[in-house]
Amino acid sequence: MRQVVLVKPKVLEFREVPEPNSRDLGEHQLLLNIKRIGICGSEIHSYHGLHPATFYPVIQGHEYSARVVAVGGGVVGVNPGDLVTVRPQLVCGECNPCRRGQYNVCENLRVQAFQADGAAQDFFVVDQERVVKLPAGISLDYGAMVEPAAVGAHSTLRAGNLTGKNVVVTGAGAIGNLVAQFAIAKGAKKVLITDISDLRLEIAKKCGIANTLNVSKTPLKEGIAEVFGSEGFQVGFEVAGVESSVRSLMECIEKGSTIVIVAVFGKDPALSMFHLGEHELTLKGSMMYRHEDFETAVEMIGRGEINLEPLVSDRFPFEDYDKAYAFIDKNSATTMKVIIDLEQ
Repeated sequence: MRQVVLVKPKVLEFREVPEPNSRDLGEHQLLLNIKRIGICGSEIHSYHGLHPATFYPVIQGHEYSARVVAVGGGVVGVNPGDLVTVRPQLVCGECNPCRRGQYNVCENLRVQAFQADGAAQDFFVVDQERVVKLPAGISLDYGAMVEPAAVGAHSTLRAGNLTGKNVVVTGAGAIGNLVAQFAIAKGAKKVLITDISDLRLEIAKKCGIANTLNVSKTPLKEGIAEVFGSEGFQVGFEVAGVESSVRSLMECIEKGSTIVIVAVFGKDPALSMFHLGEHELTLKGSMMYRHEDFETAVEMIGRGEINLEPLVSDRFPFEDYDKAYAFIDKNSATTMKVIIDLEQ
């Protein structure tokens, strides 16, 4: 079968390796035929050697949809022929975070495609506990986008009850877009999404996010006054990974409010301790997702509450995996979600 390995920064190696044998499956394992893989920004960081927690060599691919080929004797509720997606988190189950149910911040967390081998191959063996079935009729592209959608599900959960609250999301890339969509779906009164790219903001509007702001043209303070008036906003999500964005959120948000940090920062930002302390803000981190977030994402995508269609910007066949990375590098300002199609 085909396989793509990131041997070292900027070097992808295509290999032909033996297929897993269904007869060797464990009691609670499944053999999958991978159909679609989404490429995310973190993998681009790994490609350039800028991801501090990537181990080389490593097989790529952690956002994917697949068809079940075979199941172990103890697998229940999933059958050959079913379409699925899978959480890429490998956890120890023994550390304190795992014991209290916060396995997404496991002390020994390994994420496939970074610290463990991923799914960039024709066939892949996974444990059932990480598998989520896809509903009938959902596209394989959307199945591969459940993983980033689950980030939106989890981060909005971290903010608490959003019903009736005004929300600002900084950063209108794929994750920021999804965070904003989940905030709307979870009852936020008004949601404003910001970016410096008019194209990304236009895509946000196509996804149903009506209020957008290009902060390279209009300062955040002016934009929130126009959208929210005297009501202000009570929840912020920082998804841009830029110091100026988080500082602006802390300066402009209503006192006593909550900001959730979703982005991965390439450089630690300098924050205003005045705004944090004197305004009694709550600053929260958000790390990936848990299984229930995957399930929530699948349910809401299936019901049409989350619109993924405008986010798929480009697709490449498996043989052009390296060209897909080069394309993203060259077109980062206009690229949302690139899909690797193993059926092309």
